[in-house]
Parts: sequence; structure tokens; C-alpha cells
Amino acid sequence: MEKDARPQWDNATQFVLACVSYAVGLGNVWRFPYLCQQHGGGGFLIPYLLMLFLEGVPLFYLELAIGQKMRLGSIGAWRAISPYLGGVGLASVVTSLYLCLYYNIINAWSFWYLFNSFQAVLPWANCPINANRTGPLEECQKATPTQYFFFRQTLDISSSIEENGGIHTGQALCLLLAWVITYLFIVRGVKSTGKVVYFTATFPYVVLIIYLIRGITLHGAVNGVKYLFTPKLGELANPNAWINAATQIFFSLGLGFGSLIAFSSYNQYNNNFQQQAIVVSLINSGTSIFASIVTFAIYGFKATVNYEDCLERTRVLLLNAFSLAEDSITLDNVFDWVQKLNASYPQQFAETVADKLEKCNLEAELDTAVEGAGLAFIVYSEAIKNMPLSQLWSVLYFVMLLLLGMGSMLGNITAIITPLRDFKVFSHMSHELLNGLVCLFCLLLGLGFTTTSGNYWFTMFNDYGATFSLLFIVLIEVVTVSYVYGIRRFEKDIEDMLGHRPNWYWKIMWGGVSPLLLISLFIFYIINYIQGGTPTYQAWNKDLGKSVETEYPVFGQAFIALLLVSSVSCVPLTALYVHCRKRKDRHFKRQRTVSTVSA
Repeated sequence: MEKDARPQWDNATQFVLACVSYAVGLGNVWRFPYLCQQHGGGGFLIPYLLMLFLEGVPLFYLELAIGQKMRLGSIGAWRAISPYLGGVGLASVVTSLYLCLYYNIINAWSFWYLFNSFQAVLPWANCPINANRTGPLEECQKATPTQYFFFRQTLDISSSIEENGGIHTGQALCLLLAWVITYLFIVRGVKSTGKVVYFTATFPYVVLIIYLIRGITLHGAVNGVKYLFTPKLGELANPNAWINAATQIFFSLGLGFGSLIAFSSYNQYNNNFQQQAIVVSLINSGTSIFASIVTFAIYGFKATVNYEDCLERTRVLLLNAFSLAEDSITLDNVFDWVQKLNASYPQQFAETVADKLEKCNLEAELDTAVEGAGLAFIVYSEAIKNMPLSQLWSVLYFVMLLLLGMGSMLGNITAIITPLRDFKVFSHMSHELLNGLVCLFCLLLGLGFTTTSGNYWFTMFNDYGATFSLLFIVLIEVVTVSYVYGIRRFEKDIEDMLGHRPNWYWKIMWGGVSPLLLISLFIFYIINYIQGGTPTYQAWNKDLGKSVETEYPVFGQAFIALLLVSSVSCVPLTALYVHCRKRKDRHFKRQRTVSTVSA
């Protein structure tokens, strides 16, 4: 396809908003706050911001430059650099396909929760009544109403990955809706996407601001915000804090999937992508910090409510055990009364109170770290149910999750469709047909995640479908540009597009710092995987009302190995195929030459 025939963004703003919509996703809301909680609150920002400038921004810049220069999708762009590198783009497409398959199921869950928010009482606020109508379900009582609603009513989860059941009709319909909307967002290619991103990139910030205003006015919110910004500098000596910071930057910006190359391939040739790379990277990281303030305000509210509920149970226990006046013990003096009664009536205290006494600790409540679906669909919904006008806040929250998820899906699906359209066999197909076929293919495969064991397969794809392959892909990318294509040649390309060469900062990062960091992360991942032993997952135990760690069966371990190898193997296999084909062509030409001479 000629350069002039390639579609383009209507303006630079559309491109920036598309990158923001893609990069700012669910990880900013449910992964970054978890890492802050794990690694010393505000102290985690130090390694995080360092990794942003040592790794994130330079690699983001590099992918935008490649896409804008080559004006092709990931496969075509790397083949243009070297025919042997077509596998790098193919690996990106395979990884993006894996991501698309399971990412839209999160949007399906968001739709499910959104539709269930339009009820007089939120369905996760209370336990359902048992079949005999004599009280709440025992399983729900052992867990919590929010856990029961997620695991048993939303997922209808089985007790293990080996126990499979039918498709959850409600989830299947929600997944169908998610894919229909995804298709409508991309139906006419970049022309449709360019219009949609004005909404998907901006409205989540409106909801976050509303939630921030509401969050900081909640009872106990200040406890959570103080926890976030109180740095535990001892965590800086923990190597895992630095590794997690580097990994979070890497995945938050969406490097290696091919989405950034695809998006920038629709730019005008002289577009200022350097400035845009810096702006989008800073917006992405700023959003993570902003979302953390909102999250920790809600954390603080939830932790304070749980802590005060614990104090109230202790207060009632003491009042009943020692027949005290109702107003004699308050939440403020519960601990004083525990010590006083234990000292005054040790035998009675030991017989009636000691075994039933709970440990009420606000710090311990705040230390309880949750990530992923557990944070988005359990912790948040538990906090929401305790808010006044809980239905309103629930609708707002799940609309925000949907827009974040759908915005990222635009980039994920574009990373598949753009390289396909660069092939002659697909180039003549209409946007509507090709995009529809890709969405239908992903929908049909994604229905597996709506079965009773689907969440376990979702976890497997989430844990193993992208991490290893993306580290490998981006490492090959930066090494190829720096040492195969050549930094000087790359500089000239940038000068041709921007009118000036990149400064020393970019060259040092591409040539040394970023590759070394990626190699370190790659080695750490392999060592961690080997030392981790048999891979495990969290299986829901109906009798205990909680998740228990369970080893993957043999077929699960084999599938994990397939996920790890399938995308990475595209690189050497494609290079081998190109080598064999060139060798065959040379042999064929030699034979023709001999035949001609003989004739």
C-alpha cells in the first residue's frame, strides 16, 4: 500500500488521546495501588519514577518512531527493517491476540455489575437466603456477600480447573455486548477510533475526579491517604520493589504489543512524536498516582469501617459478659476496658471473653493488599455498598471501569488488525468485514472464559500469556534498533521526520541502560519461574468460603508452557523460514543459470 493511500488521524490530538486511552487502563486502577501498598506507600514512587525515565519513556519513543517511519503495522515494520525480523511483529500479534481473548471478559464482568447496580438494594450488599428460607446461605456467611456475589453469582465458579461446566448465559451475553461495542468502536478503522477516543480517554478522568471529591469526604478516608503518602524507605533496599516498578512501567505503557506501532503508523510523516511520547508517558504515570489517591481514600474508608465494626463487636461482647451499662464503654475506650476487666476479673475474662476477643487493628486492615479483580470487583464493591446512594456510586464506578477497559481494547484489537491489513490478501477486504471477522473469532474463543472453570483459564492467560513474551519482544526491538539497524541510521530517520536528531539522553537509554534493564528483568523472570516450582492458582473452596492455593494439573502446566513458547518461538521460526527460503531461491537461480549456460 502506498504511503499516500494509508488512512491518517484527523489531527495530532486524536493520536495522543488514542495513546492515552490505550495506555491508561485497568492496571492504573488495580495494579499500581497494590504495588504502593506492598512496597512502602509513597516510597514506591522513587523507583517507579526512576524506571519511567530509564525504561518507559525511551522505549515508548522508540516504538512511536518505528511506526511513524515505516507507516506499517508491527509485522510489516519489522520486515522492512530486516526480513529476518518479521517474527518480532508476528510475536506481538500473537501476544495481542491472547490479551484480546481474556481482556474483554473483564469488560463483560463490568457490564454484569453495572446492570446489577440498578436495584433497590445492591445484590452484593447482603447474603442470599438459603433454600429452606431459614437464614443466609452458609457459603456466603463463611465468605462475605461481595466475595459470594463475585465468585458464585458472577462467575458461578467451579472448585477447580479440572471441574468444568456449561457456559454462564449472563456472562456470555455480557461478553457478546462487549465485543459488539468493540466492533462498533473500530468498524471503520482509524476514522471510527479517532472519534471514540475523545470520550474513552477523557470521561474516566471525570469519574475519577468525582470519586476523589466523594472519597476524601468519607469517614476514615484520611487514614488511607496518610498510609499512601507515608513512605517506608526501608523498602528501597528491597530488590522486588525495583523489579515491580520496572515491570509496572513496562506493562502500563503497553510496550511490545504492537499497538503503539500501529497507532503511530497512521500519523503524518512529520508529526512530533517525541513530544507526544513524553506527554503520554507522564499522563499515564500521573493517572496511576491520581487513581491511587482515590483508591487509598476508599481503602481508608473500608478499613476504618471494618476496624470500627470490630471495636463495636468487642464493646458488645464486654457489655454482655460483665453486665455493664450501655454507655459505659465507647469505641474510644474499648482497649482501656479490655485491660481493666482483664486485670480486675481475670478468671471471668478468661472463661467468657478471651476466646471470642478479636484483634482490632487499623494498620493491619490497611496492610491487607489486594490486586486485580479482587480489588476492582470485591474491595471496591464492598466499600460502595456502605456509601449513601450506593447505586449511583456503583453505576459511576463500573462505567469508568468499562471505559478504561474499552479504551485499552481499541489498542489491543488495532495491534491485530493493522498488521493483517498490510498483507495483500487482506488489504482488499473492507474495514467492516475484516474487523468483524477478527472480533467474531475472538468472541468465539473467549466464550471459554464464561464457563464455570473459565476464571482459572483467565488467571492462566493473565499470568503467563504476555509477561515473558513482551519482555523478549521489547528486548529484541531495542537491541535490533541499536545494534542491527544502527543508532546512527535511526538518528537520521528521526531527523528526517522531526528536523533534528535525538539528544544524548535517548541514545544512552537505547544503546545501554534500557537493554540492560530488560535483560535483568528477563533473567529475573526466568529464575523466578524456575524457583517457583509447580505453578499454582487460587481455587474457590465452597466449604471454606474462600480461595485456596492449588497446583495446576499436568494439562494446565502444559498449556502454560505453550503460552510461554508460542509467541516467543515466532521470532526464531520466522528467521529460519526466511533463511531457508532465501537459500532455496539462491539454489533455484543457480540452477537456472547452469541451465541457461548449457542451452
